[in-house]
Amino acid sequence: MTTGHVLCFGEVLLRFSTPGHRLTVQCDALDMAVGGAEANVAAGLASLGHRVSMMTRLPHGPLGDKARSALGAAGVDTSHVSRAAGRMGLYFLESGAGLRPSSITYDRAGSVFVSSTDHFDFASALEGARLLHMTGVTPALGPGGVALGHSAMAAAETAGVPICFDMNYRAMLWDAWECDPRTILTELMQRATIMIGNHRDISLLLGKPFSGDGSERRREASEAAFAAFPKLQVIASTARHIVNAGHHRIAARVDTRERAHQTSEIDVMGIVDRVGTGDAYAAGVLHEWLSGADVATMAQSGLAYTVLKHTQPGDMTLVGPGELYAFSASGGDIRR
Repeated sequence: MTTGHVLCFGEVLLRFSTPGHRLTVQCDALDMAVGGAEANVAAGLASLGHRVSMMTRLPHGPLGDKARSALGAAGVDTSHVSRAAGRMGLYFLESGAGLRPSSITYDRAGSVFVSSTDHFDFASALEGARLLHMTGVTPALGPGGVALGHSAMAAAETAGVPICFDMNYRAMLWDAWECDPRTILTELMQRATIMIGNHRDISLLLGKPFSGDGSERRREASEAAFAAFPKLQVIASTARHIVNAGHHRIAARVDTRERAHQTSEIDVMGIVDRVGTGDAYAAGVLHEWLSGADVATMAQSGLAYTVLKHTQPGDMTLVGPGELYAFSASGGDIRR
C-alpha cells in the first residue's frame, strides 16, 4: 500500500454477548470482545494492509489494557490512544435466532472518552494522514461528543485531510439526551468527502422522503445529497432484506457525482454475527477508494467484506486481501 495512514477516531467499547443465542436471563457467563464502530473499521483496514492509527481514550487498568491489546493485535497503531482514570464504555448483545432479532443494551454514559473535550492532539495525529474516518456514534454520545466531532473535522480540514463520515444512526443514543440529531449530523456532513449511508440517512439529513425501491430512486437520493453537501464526492450504502436472524439478502451501492454502481443481491445464510457488518462494508469500500479504484470495484469489495464479516464472531473483521479477493458468493470447498 502507499504511504500515509488512515486515522480512525471514536470510542472503543467492550462487548459482552450471550453465547449460543441464549437470552440474558439464561446466562451465567458472557463472551467478551473489543469493538466500536471506528475501531472495527481500523481493524478491517489494517487487516487489508493499510497503515491505520486509532485515536481514542481508554481507562487505566485491565479493561483499557484489553482494548489496547486487541487493537494492536489487529495491526492498528495505538500511539494516539491516551489513558485516564475513569470507566470503559460497554454494551451488551443478546444474540437473536430465527424470527427473534438480536438486541443491544448500552452502558457507556460517563466514559473516559467523552469526559473531556481537550485531551486529543488532532493536529499531531493527522500529520501525513490520507483520511480521517469518523461516525455519527460520537456526536450521539452527547454535547461532549458533538464538540469532539467538530474538533476532529476542523483539524482535518486545516490539515487538508479528506473526511469519511459514516452516519451510523443509533436512535437509543440520540434519544437519551435532549438534542436535534438532524441539525447536528447535517453540520458534520457538510465537512465530509465520503458518506457511508443510505437513502434513509439522506432523508433524515434533508428532511424529505426518498424511496429505496429501484436503482433510479436510490440515485435521486444521492443526487440530492450531492447538491446539499458541496464537499461530498462519494456515497456508499447497502440494502439489506432480512428473512430471519440467520438469513439476510444484501446488495451494495456506490455513487459519485458522475456515476454509480449497484451490485446484485447476495444471500447470506448461517449468519454467525451480524454486529460490525456495516463497519466491514465501510472498510472494504475505503480499501478500494484509497487504492484509486472505480465505483464498481468499491461496491463489490465492500459487499464481499461485509458478507465475510457475517461469518466471524466479534465486532472486528480480521480478513486479509487474499481472502477478500478469493471471495465467492457460492462459498466453496476447503482451501488446502
